[in-house]
Amino acid sequence: MTYFDELETRDHEARAKALASDLPAALQRARMAPALARLLREVEPDQVRDRVALARLPVIRKAELSEAQKKSPPFGGYATRRASEFDHIFQSPGPIYEPGRRDQDWWRLGRFLHASGVGRGDIVQNCFGYHLTPAGMMFESGARAVDAAVLPAGTGQTELQVRAAVDIGTTCYAGTPDFLKVILDRADEMGESLSLTKAVVGGGALFPSLRQAYADRGIVTRQCYATADLGNIAYETDAVDGMIVDEGVIVEIVRPGTGDPVPDGEVGEVLVTTLNPDYPLIRFATGDLSAVLSGDSPCGRTNMRIKGWMGRADQTTKIKGMFVRPEQVAALVSRHPEIARARVIADREGEMDVLTVQLESPADSGDAYAASVADTLKMKGRVQIVPPGSLPNDGKVIEDRRSYD
Repeated sequence: MTYFDELETRDHEARAKALASDLPAALQRARMAPALARLLREVEPDQVRDRVALARLPVIRKAELSEAQKKSPPFGGYATRRASEFDHIFQSPGPIYEPGRRDQDWWRLGRFLHASGVGRGDIVQNCFGYHLTPAGMMFESGARAVDAAVLPAGTGQTELQVRAAVDIGTTCYAGTPDFLKVILDRADEMGESLSLTKAVVGGGALFPSLRQAYADRGIVTRQCYATADLGNIAYETDAVDGMIVDEGVIVEIVRPGTGDPVPDGEVGEVLVTTLNPDYPLIRFATGDLSAVLSGDSPCGRTNMRIKGWMGRADQTTKIKGMFVRPEQVAALVSRHPEIARARVIADREGEMDVLTVQLESPADSGDAYAASVADTLKMKGRVQIVPPGSLPNDGKVIEDRRSYD
């Protein structure tokens, strides 16, 4: 088995030593960006050398980034270079603007493609979009890093996609998990046989049934977890046992609505600190849910593993005409040290909204928490005491049980 580089197989002591050096340097560089200079003005970079210290820094949320970009376009003061110094400027829905560069596999997708067996001799049919959004260029950059050729196919036009795949002999598909099935079905209708043996996918859920359907056609499919803001965050390997966190980022799993890390195995929101010197986002909240897998991967790579994408953390819900946000639930829990976890449930009785707050607490009744519930959630509700460890480990702190059919 070959690895992309020696970073992937470092022992834990070497990885911690590298973090103690890389993290302060990243924070020092980040202060060259005006918005981050303000955010980190009271932080001494040299004192932030491990995950414990990192967890004390403030969280950056996409809403804050969006607002900053409106006031100071295009990057809101979060980049260390001027816009004209980047090779690309992308526009994602929102709109949110992201920078990009052509050199040195800027989004770090090469590591994922290498782990998926893509390299010299492969022709990648890149079906990610090239228009405005960065996914197409992200995967093209990754293919370049592993010396693979690229057909910049983009999205849609399935008949032309099939024709090109046949004529060129593309060996690897890159795109969303479900669009490959569209191409394969169209090829069947056209009576054509494709040379695809590999697929590298992202941007959507790869359901087990779909993975198996591709395997039945002789196509090995691997998925990554990447975003336009951060590049590659984590990726599958041949072990297909969770996702390995990329070497260019630091991942934390925190309780939704807070920046507080949760124990390994517990589902929470994914925060990412990127070591990218041009766009060094610090503790950036993805809004996605995942959990840490214990132990090292059977593939031999030693970095942290996560379960992959497990849903969205933004559970803001309107109840009785008022929005309830995860931050409010976190505030409720912080008022009472004996509460292990909380869950707010929105339901209906007749034609009326009903608020129920379940608390893992040793208390005998919920009466002691009624005032705190009303104060933090801005409305009254039922309080139920439940045994410690009984609430589902799904990352939810707000559950909407109302039917909208």
